[in-house]
Amino acid sequence: MLRNSRNVLSAWVCAVALSGAWAQTDPNLKRTEDVIYGRKFGTALTLDIFQPSKPNGLAIISLVSGGWFSAHEAISPGKYQPFLARGYTVFAVVHGSQPRYIVTEIEPDIHRAVRFIRHNAAKYGVDPNRLGLTGGSAGGHLSLTMATQGDEGNSKAKDPVERESSGIQCVACFFPPTDFLNYGQPGEDAVGVGVLRDFKPAFGPAADTAEGRQKLGREISPIYFVRSNMPPILIIHGDADKLVPIQQSRTFVKRCEEVGSPAKLIVKEGKLHGWPNIGQDMEIFADWFDKHLRGGKTGQ
Repeated sequence: MLRNSRNVLSAWVCAVALSGAWAQTDPNLKRTEDVIYGRKFGTALTLDIFQPSKPNGLAIISLVSGGWFSAHEAISPGKYQPFLARGYTVFAVVHGSQPRYIVTEIEPDIHRAVRFIRHNAAKYGVDPNRLGLTGGSAGGHLSLTMATQGDEGNSKAKDPVERESSGIQCVACFFPPTDFLNYGQPGEDAVGVGVLRDFKPAFGPAADTAEGRQKLGREISPIYFVRSNMPPILIIHGDADKLVPIQQSRTFVKRCEEVGSPAKLIVKEGKLHGWPNIGQDMEIFADWFDKHLRGGKTGQ
């Protein structure tokens, strides 16, 4: 099952890396590796920072996650070229992985990463009030988790990082799971069973019983936390996706529309869970970030 998760992540990263091979990376790009943004039971949580030669003062946070498995070696600099070319500083975040950590233990890592980046915004030359977030598959799920559940932080925390907000201002993601209790069709349980049975370690012991799955499924599904004041959200999803049915994105966007929160879905006809030229769609993401973080300004 862990191997399956790694394969999903590898396929996702490989597709983006290959499709982005056409772009030449800025020779003056600065990469800072393994910046520790937190610790978890003695284990360091790290991120890599990519700073372009002509920064625009804004940041994109990329969640390195497939099947809720995350690894530093899965960071693919080439896929960030559409962002870097427009001056965005990119933070590639690695989180605690399944099977050691389950989804409910992974989500706090993302909150911590956003707080850390915001707290150190001046150091990295970015605006703490204009942070974009992106990811694909499990990374898309975590992106929408942050969009729906980013919080103001704990003003009484001893750690100044924890006092920061984990809210983000814009999201663009690929094929995200959004409702594990209605997965592909109403009433279809996918909390470590059914279509997602190979990912059971990511859901933990709660996946062993129907009652546990119902409780956990509601807790980790972004669709149940949709509110009217969320950041603008863009989703790109293939309508032939077998692992994450496009119904997941359609129902999420519909729910956003019902409460008046800005959300857009771009459907890729005939595409599965990833496609060879997916990296080119990162340009669409870059346009989305330009519109909502830069006020419509594009390019350099």
